Amino acid sequence: MSYLEKPAPGRLLLDDTVPLSAVIEASQNLQSHTEYIVRVQRGVSAENSWQVIRRYSDFDVLNSNLMVCGISLPLPPKKLIGNMDREFIAERQRGLQAFLDSITQHPMLSCSLTVKKFLDPNNYSANYTEIALQQVSMFFRSDPKWEVLEPLKDNGWRIRKKYFLIKNKEQPKERYLLSWVDLGPEKFLSDKDLQSAMKLLTSLSVPYLCPLLFSSTSESSALLIRPFSERGSLRDHICKAKPRESYLKKYCNPKKSQGLELQHIKLYGRQILEGLKLLHDGGLFFGHLHASNVIVDDGVCRLMDVENGMLGVPSALRPAFIQLRKINTTESIDVFCFGHLLYEMTYGRPPDSVPVEQYPDVPYTAVVSVLQSILSAEACKSGMPTVSALMQTPLFSDVQLQHSEKLQIKVPSRLKEALKTAKESLERRLQEEQRVCHQHRRLTRAKSHHGSEEEKKRRKILARKKSRQSAFENEEDVSVRNNNNSGSGASSPPTCPSSPTPPPTTEHAPF
Repeated sequence: MSYLEKPAPGRLLLDDTVPLSAVIEASQNLQSHTEYIVRVQRGVSAENSWQVIRRYSDFDVLNSNLMVCGISLPLPPKKLIGNMDREFIAERQRGLQAFLDSITQHPMLSCSLTVKKFLDPNNYSANYTEIALQQVSMFFRSDPKWEVLEPLKDNGWRIRKKYFLIKNKEQPKERYLLSWVDLGPEKFLSDKDLQSAMKLLTSLSVPYLCPLLFSSTSESSALLIRPFSERGSLRDHICKAKPRESYLKKYCNPKKSQGLELQHIKLYGRQILEGLKLLHDGGLFFGHLHASNVIVDDGVCRLMDVENGMLGVPSALRPAFIQLRKINTTESIDVFCFGHLLYEMTYGRPPDSVPVEQYPDVPYTAVVSVLQSILSAEACKSGMPTVSALMQTPLFSDVQLQHSEKLQIKVPSRLKEALKTAKESLERRLQEEQRVCHQHRRLTRAKSHHGSEEEKKRRKILARKKSRQSAFENEEDVSVRNNNNSGSGASSPPTCPSSPTPPPTTEHAPF
């Protein structure tokens, strides 16, 4: 029986990767200050929106809390005299909007708890560190051989995941990483099947997966223990960062980041592909490959957090691949994530956006060829290559591996069937969200086109043509009637001239 606490009834599982957009709708002057009314929207549905009221001082505190990222954000300067003037308030509102845009459009800042609390205080008011400490304390009481050395504050980007550096009293020199995480909205395994899957992962000993030493799950959360890497992750290596620092400080604006040499790109890339193939062949879905989830141990890359897919937590790259309808399976998600990772290994930073059409000059044409097969517009429209196909490319096919024996994960048949069903449910959810996102983009483009100056001009010209054509047809009708009357030979009493027939009104089809 798990010691972890059960969730409250009716607990809402938010997807923290769904982007928040923010628009300052208005401002209002009170006795001594100005308040700004901000409309916040989650995702593409305008129905999922709310208002928050913020003062300039609130924006200033937000900016101070984000200074750790090393990015200069465009916060308008303070002004002590004349700050209630109408023109000044309008100018400041435009500046604050630019400040919000720079944050909500930044992939790391927009996911930070500081920003989420600022824009959505109702859903992010919980103290996740305190919750994690309570759960960890309960664990230590049930298994006293473990001891906390220090909490690793803000070590990862997930809001509902906390890390602790711990040791085993029986092996005091060894260091381990304990993580506590809330289960996510994509958990489709039953509690019993999830426990079976976690038991399987703790029993694995394969070269390309980071070992999981202990796991415990409940209806609401999971607690995991794995070895701690003093050298940090592959991203720490690329960014020349200290592993124990906060992720915003390490990764938001790294000053010394550098791509890897070709021999390491080839070796690490092939080892990562071997790890993905091992998972795929065993029926285990991942979806969370990125440079922070790769550990390099004695020249061997090992995938971390392979349990994330089963725990239901959303992928860091979900906002990117939800825009691309051909990336609709867990295997294609892994390949897409591999493309991102390969780009980062090559250039020292992840791509700014996808599709990627321009690649900075590198002497590795074989690398660019693989990147184009995954990240180009054509690849995103037609579909991803398979892991096996990538392994056969010139970049990776000639890599010599230390572990040449055939590796496999033996999954019990009942669990394999449960994993297959959960995988299908996850893919259906993704495809439905991609459909909604696609419809929203089409509607947005139609509205934009309908309201464009060129389209307005085209409609005016068309309306004038129809009006002239209608008037011409009316004149022809009157002429024909007059000719008929004059040629009939029958006398008729004089009549008043009839009024001209009004032209029919022009109707525009809904866009």
